[in-house]
Amino acid sequence: MDIDWAALGSVFGVSLGATVALVTLFTLGIVGLSKHEAAVEQGGAAHLARTGAFAAFAACAAAVAYGIYLIVT
Repeated sequence: MDIDWAALGSVFGVSLGATVALVTLFTLGIVGLSKHEAAVEQGGAAHLARTGAFAAFAACAAAVAYGIYLIVT
């Protein structure tokens, strides 16, 4: 039994990169929502922060949906 270490390393690298990207997007969404909440508490409005947060969460959902699509097909 031979193990293709190059392919295994490639899969590991792509998986690590995708995980870091997804966690970063989700973190940006959380930060955007917290900035929006802080602005609302101070009497202001931070529509850009809320819009950016929703965009980050939408990108996370799209990445997860694409991953599920790749697994199913």
